[in-house]
Amino acid sequence: MKPFSVAVRSVVSLLLLACVPVANALSQDVSAVFRPDPSKPQENTFLNTTPVSGYCAQFPAECRTTKMFSIRLPLTAASAGPIQALHTNHRQGAMFKVPANWRTLQVTHADTGETETVEVRWTGFGSRYELSQNAVDLVGGGVSFLRAHEMLWSSGWVYAASPCQYSGVGSAGSKVYTFFWKAPVESSCAKKAYFLIPELRFSYLDFAYELRTPNPLKMSSGRYTGSLTYSVGPGQDIDMGDIMIPNDSVFTLNFKLDVEHTLKVEVPPGGNRVELVPQEGWQSWLNNGSKPTRLFRDQRFHISASSRFKMGLECQHISGNTCAITETGTGHTVPVDVSVTLPDGLTDAGGQPVNRRRLLRDGSGTELFSPSLYVDRRPAMLHFEVGQSSVEEILDGGATRYSGDVTVIWDSEV
Repeated sequence: MKPFSVAVRSVVSLLLLACVPVANALSQDVSAVFRPDPSKPQENTFLNTTPVSGYCAQFPAECRTTKMFSIRLPLTAASAGPIQALHTNHRQGAMFKVPANWRTLQVTHADTGETETVEVRWTGFGSRYELSQNAVDLVGGGVSFLRAHEMLWSSGWVYAASPCQYSGVGSAGSKVYTFFWKAPVESSCAKKAYFLIPELRFSYLDFAYELRTPNPLKMSSGRYTGSLTYSVGPGQDIDMGDIMIPNDSVFTLNFKLDVEHTLKVEVPPGGNRVELVPQEGWQSWLNNGSKPTRLFRDQRFHISASSRFKMGLECQHISGNTCAITETGTGHTVPVDVSVTLPDGLTDAGGQPVNRRRLLRDGSGTELFSPSLYVDRRPAMLHFEVGQSSVEEILDGGATRYSGDVTVIWDSEV
């Protein structure tokens, strides 16, 4: 029998959740990648690849400890008037409310139109406030600038206003104070001024975020796009009170999620040449004329898969919905049944294990196989068999050689 061949079409490409920002609005790219890791087959999650900036770039040790990640935005705010001492309305002072609740966005595959859902929430924020004059002068002198910053407000800004939480580090200068607060809930976190503050400015906005992404094993390779837009200003998604006016009214997150799937089939050397033989070899037939009940060969291969795929057949010689082998001289053909057994972790469309599943020319029954985890170089089997009635035809006809090419296809374009 002539060799059969294996054709694997494995698509490895980028899933891009990108969005088109509103004209003249502030935007920020967020990127992540899924690339299966053979050493961690159970970890089917995206890895954040967004360049770190802001607080966590300045204090990396603090962020590593708390597993936090930050981005700095050129979003500034300036007071529209003085902040009065002991103001009774927290919105007339320095306050923050950020989108700490989960927000949902839809992402769409650029080629197929498939959609998935991504969720995002802010987990922290920070900035540097700037005074128009030295903090010491504002409180009347006689203290250090660090103590003056503490006296200006209900407490020092390294300590977050409730219900926000302390993050670990703050720093101060004569006119400035750098801070970062965690945001466990979506609520106003405000500082009351104890002295008149003629002017206040926030020179940027740092934020930390958390993502909930789809299961990448169920996503197609390729590029997805989507966006999430926040409103900025008094009473909006990003709210700094009524007196602190931001320099932009809209902020858009552009997500870039890259999925690099693996579909790899390894056939051992010589495994593409299959010889069909009886269970006990040909001796019984040669010695006493005992006809074998079948001719077969089980061919082992190894498969690595992190994505959906389908399987099918292409045949040099055709017999109905399967392939055939042919006797060259007479042209007589007999069908060859081809089936596949896949390892644990790969199931069919109904979630059932794949054991001696028939491969047919029309692809029926093998339209979808899915991994429940990353399958890395696991053993599997192709089964080739000529049934008893066809074996009798071969032997009764007296032919000595039947052959044909069978192409088995693993196709990730599902």
